[in-house]
Amino acid sequence: MTISGLGPHGERAAPPERVTLLPDDRAAAKAAAWRVAVVLHTLESDWAKQQLAGMIGIFGDCGAAVIDVVDCGFSPERQVEELDRLIALRPDAIISLPVANEQVAAAHARVSAAEIKLVLLDNAPTGLLPGRHYTALVSADNFGLGKIAAAGLAPYLPPDSEVGVLGFAADFFATNEREIAFIKWLQANRADVRVHVARFGRMDEAANLGERLVSDHPKLAGLFVVWDTPALAVSTRLGPLGRALPMATVDLGEAAAIDLAKGGSLHCIAAQQPYQQGIAAAQTVILSLLARPVPAWIALPGISVTRDNVVESFQTVWRQPAPREVLRLLGLSK
Repeated sequence: MTISGLGPHGERAAPPERVTLLPDDRAAAKAAAWRVAVVLHTLESDWAKQQLAGMIGIFGDCGAAVIDVVDCGFSPERQVEELDRLIALRPDAIISLPVANEQVAAAHARVSAAEIKLVLLDNAPTGLLPGRHYTALVSADNFGLGKIAAAGLAPYLPPDSEVGVLGFAADFFATNEREIAFIKWLQANRADVRVHVARFGRMDEAANLGERLVSDHPKLAGLFVVWDTPALAVSTRLGPLGRALPMATVDLGEAAAIDLAKGGSLHCIAAQQPYQQGIAAAQTVILSLLARPVPAWIALPGISVTRDNVVESFQTVWRQPAPREVLRLLGLSK
């Protein structure tokens, strides 16, 4: 599968195979006994849990101690505070998912200035450059995810219809790319469809904003929400109002998989591979600590998930069986 997008500085994507560890690399890492910290936007989502599981496994295999895992709760202020706290602990490396751009840029720059290896997930804060302020960025092909979502929702949009896009108000590379790609795909392939965009700033705003978007544009025939948790919140709000619409989103969480299987609002999911992304991020850290060269941007392709392939896609993404409720809804289990 090809990568559609470019990195935050126009980089071409390198595949995760570029950061594969050899047995000698693992042995050298065990001898070094490094200390690593992980700073995530949230620990509540299925995506975050699987990303973390991929990292922890590799660090365990390589004898690297994970000394802290931070849940920033989507707060830039908390992320700045936690990064400064971790700098004082002097770990050998930090993996961080920046929750904003300008607000957290200086704090991330302080990590590398303290000679702590910094590997970023999904977003590179404003003004930070690979090789200078951070070692590498590891992410999904978010531009490709937006294209997958648009292509998956398009068959449910009648000619000359309208579609709503519910984006994330923060200046965040990953969600920005998804939104841009979704709209560009429609412009190129469904120029008859008119797009209306609204953006939520906090998770608890998504349902209200989705309701308002549908109320302001009663001719909407579908919705794209930039990840699954707010998408399901919007779906839950609209259903009782009699305004359930075909929806596309990103991320194959358990609740999203169940909604897809039961024929709910979700018709297409552009799935990331968080477990594999976690593995790639941890391997990038180990190689950088071994002074091996690593690519500036490592990206993994998305997976197009529908009701027809949700079981095998769930197994691919999560490396575990699909939820029993999904199997039951599809008639594969009692």
